[in-house]
Amino acid sequence: MNVIVHARNLVKRYGDFTAVDGISFDIRSGECFGLLGPNGAGKTTTTRMIACVSPVTAGELTVDGLDVRREPRRIKALLGVVPQEDNLDPDLSVRQNLAVYARYFDMPRALAEERIDESLELFQLLDKQHQTIWALSTGLKRRLAVARGLINQPKILVLDEPTTGLDPQARHLVWQKLRYLRGQGVTMLLCTHYMEEATHLCDRLVIMHQGHILVEGTPDALVEEHAGHEVVELHLRGPERERALTQLEARPGLTVEEVEDILYVYARTSDGRADIAELVPESERVVYRHANLEDVFLRLTGRGLVE
Repeated sequence: MNVIVHARNLVKRYGDFTAVDGISFDIRSGECFGLLGPNGAGKTTTTRMIACVSPVTAGELTVDGLDVRREPRRIKALLGVVPQEDNLDPDLSVRQNLAVYARYFDMPRALAEERIDESLELFQLLDKQHQTIWALSTGLKRRLAVARGLINQPKILVLDEPTTGLDPQARHLVWQKLRYLRGQGVTMLLCTHYMEEATHLCDRLVIMHQGHILVEGTPDALVEEHAGHEVVELHLRGPERERALTQLEARPGLTVEEVEDILYVYARTSDGRADIAELVPESERVVYRHANLEDVFLRLTGRGLVE
């Protein structure tokens, strides 16, 4: 697949603070590529450099073969951007917001009206098209923000936390539409801290922390490599906890992580569950589940709060 975004040793500094510290990655045409990380990891800063709204401090960054330093206007014409913050015009209707955005791309009126109709239908907003932004729920506003980003039929759709604040029904509707767009060949850059969102949508992803890329790969491959097959959560205290910890650490193929009053046991194979069950009797204090991307995220970035 062709590389549509190419970054090498990318750096962004704000005075003495380094927000992005020498990261390298490629985004392939037609894939959904994820940037995952806690708050302050450098995800939004990276997307802002790609979108040519924040200058690169050092390193190489090209979008569709164009250098972000030399051809920002041409790059912006290729992008559809869904920002993290709600920047819809509250005094305009749903349809007027889309029409104003279409004018930024010097789009003929007839073509703009056609694309507005397509976007409204795709995101189930036709019945809301004459309402003002004030009248919309948070979920409707996010759907409109994604619809607006598609008006110019972008080569790359940049999504910065597209489902923040949405209830589960609204979130799944947005995911459904984004999966449809990916199936139509739209390249997507997804910046998120929702692990379930990344699992649902991303073909490949990187996990960032403190301006660095820690790992890169497919969601399944990263789970297999860093968390294994099964995870068991043991809620134990006192001598029972110490006995279980000693026995588990002695078993090959098991990795144990202590987090306050919980022992997280990671098993490389499905057989590991049997090993754990043999050592720890079944009770309401033992939870068995499959490993997931959140396990990878927390093991690599830590479980403490990051401001």
